[in-house]
Amino acid sequence: MELRHLRYVVAVAEELHFGRAAARLNMSQPPLSQQIRQLEEEIGTALFRRTNRQVRLTEAGHAFVNEARLILAHADHAAKLAVRASKGEIGQLTVATVTSTESGFFTVVVDILRAFAGRYPDVRLVLRSLNPGQQVQALREGRIQVGFLTLPVDDPELDIEWVRGEPLMLALPENHALAKRSRVPLRALATEPHIMFSRPLFPGYYDLIVSSCRNAGFSLNIVHEADAIYTMLALVAAGLGVCLLPASIRETPREGIVFRKIQGPLPQIEMGAAYRRDDSSNVLSSFLEIVGEVTTTKNSRRRKTGTNAG
Repeated sequence: MELRHLRYVVAVAEELHFGRAAARLNMSQPPLSQQIRQLEEEIGTALFRRTNRQVRLTEAGHAFVNEARLILAHADHAAKLAVRASKGEIGQLTVATVTSTESGFFTVVVDILRAFAGRYPDVRLVLRSLNPGQQVQALREGRIQVGFLTLPVDDPELDIEWVRGEPLMLALPENHALAKRSRVPLRALATEPHIMFSRPLFPGYYDLIVSSCRNAGFSLNIVHEADAIYTMLALVAAGLGVCLLPASIRETPREGIVFRKIQGPLPQIEMGAAYRRDDSSNVLSSFLEIVGEVTTTKNSRRRKTGTNAG
């Protein structure tokens, strides 16, 4: 018994006429009648009662047709699911991010997730909060499919879609001597106690700042390490040091802290969407398409308004 046999029976049951059913199925009547008889012989009972004037379903036929319709509906549904899965319209995607709720990076991630959920509402999104080091490991192990993290990331197994860049600014206690300046020379940080992310957790961010200061002719005096932006800001507010953070952090005022621009060769901090280059998931492809669209749109708007990242 094949699905086509079920369709034959349903067509005859709905038409109650072999000629009309054959025309509906785009076949001639004799082969249809023969297929129905062979099916009846296979299952061991008559499905139709035939006379010269009419065709009627037997009691067994009624039961068979009801189940046949369900089976055909399930088969049709399975086929549609397969097509949707091939287009990345259904499934699950696990995403990790390190972004703060007060940063411009966070805003971009939210816009990407909103756009993706709007276009692919049947994809289940699972979000994880992981630092960059944890994300790289999770990507390698297949525990996440996309990671929004600070760059650079040097891993031959990963590809990166650039998402956003913004300047770094100096966070310092409001009563600090450098707070009187509108711009702080990078060299002025040479004698300042510095608060920094732990390198194992944020290797790209750590190396970016340390190498930039080294290129400027001095080494940072790192006195405290932290695992989150909130912790770093708390240490700054307590007067225990200064730190360099993404410019968008300044958009939320914090008591006891001021932000100043840096004068000197300090590169911007960048964020990207990392994923395994051997991941052939259709859902991932759909997500990366949205990442590209949102990133292009937001960067275009920023260029038109002349605003800087952050």
